[in-house]
Amino acid sequence: MSRPTGNPRGTPSKARLAEVAKRPVGRPRDEVKAIIEEYTHRMLASPKSAKVLEKMFEVALTDGHPGQVACMKMVVDRIVPMTALDPTKGSGSSIPTISINITGLSAPVIETVEDITDVGDNNG
Repeated sequence: MSRPTGNPRGTPSKARLAEVAKRPVGRPRDEVKAIIEEYTHRMLASPKSAKVLEKMFEVALTDGHPGQVACMKMVVDRIVPMTALDPTKGSGSSIPTISINITGLSAPVIETVEDITDVGDNNG
């Protein structure tokens, strides 16, 4: 029996691996950019795009709507510029971070605090 020549079995040779590694993967960048630009242009030129935005705002402002939170997130993520919300903008400092350290307790410490404030005024 002869083996097919299209897909050889076994471990590929180093030459075959080098040949495969040289091939470009995916679509060319220019092609992807052109597709995105064409899609964006079609979306913005469509008369239905205004209706979609109106519906999104309507749902985001309707209390109790099951899609309210998702529409609010879309509005914040896509429409509100994040640079406008940055508190460090223009200050030259780095972005503030929160650090949380969780450690085990060797022995719990219970503190009691006595409140001696007068609850009611008996004089008046």
